[in-house]
Amino acid sequence: MRFCKAFFVILSFSILLVNCGGTNETNQSDEMTDTLTNDSTSGNTNNQKTILFFGNSLTAGYGINPDSAFPKLIELKLDSMGLDFQVINAGLSGETTSSGLNRLDWVLEQPVDILVIELGANDGLRGIDPKETRKNLQGMIDLAKEKFPEIQIVLAGMEVPPNMGTEYTGEFRKIYPELSEQNEVALIPFLLDKVAGNPDLNLPDGIHPTAEGHQIVTETVWKILKEVIEV
Repeated sequence: MRFCKAFFVILSFSILLVNCGGTNETNQSDEMTDTLTNDSTSGNTNNQKTILFFGNSLTAGYGINPDSAFPKLIELKLDSMGLDFQVINAGLSGETTSSGLNRLDWVLEQPVDILVIELGANDGLRGIDPKETRKNLQGMIDLAKEKFPEIQIVLAGMEVPPNMGTEYTGEFRKIYPELSEQNEVALIPFLLDKVAGNPDLNLPDGIHPTAEGHQIVTETVWKILKEVIEV
């Protein structure tokens, strides 16, 4: 995948993605807690299934109206097709695979049929050992399958800028397809395909997709998700 210079520059201020939203993170966490609580107490219909999007600011829809973020657009697509799914956006700005692993047990307190894991980008920008990222992602997969043996998992692949060095970027890139194969879970090869590096599809920070960018991400996700839900 090609990244433009605007995307490369983020290494000099990677804290933007690591802390995505800065002081808003606590408020976002509280809002997400309310959302998950409301969803879990509202109850599903007998035939309704739940899709949980678990990730960082990319999933949360940082910098745009949450209704324009790709999880919501997936929900609207499912509704338009008459498919009975409850879609939960459990994206949290600043999330790493380590903090995500710690949070997932709580998030999975309610039954989930399909889990979409979108984490790792912040690890890459922090230069965290890919072995640690791999271990944490594997831990999430194991935890989800332990809680819900019939759960279907989709792993959203990420990439890091080549500024990190060829050895690091190469090792990082292998994480997602290898985990997908080893665990027999679905893989989105690169979540930001056709979006990363395009200034017209990203906010001024050069990192987070605009509403238009999220529309493209939605199609990238849907291409794999529709096979998982068999539509």
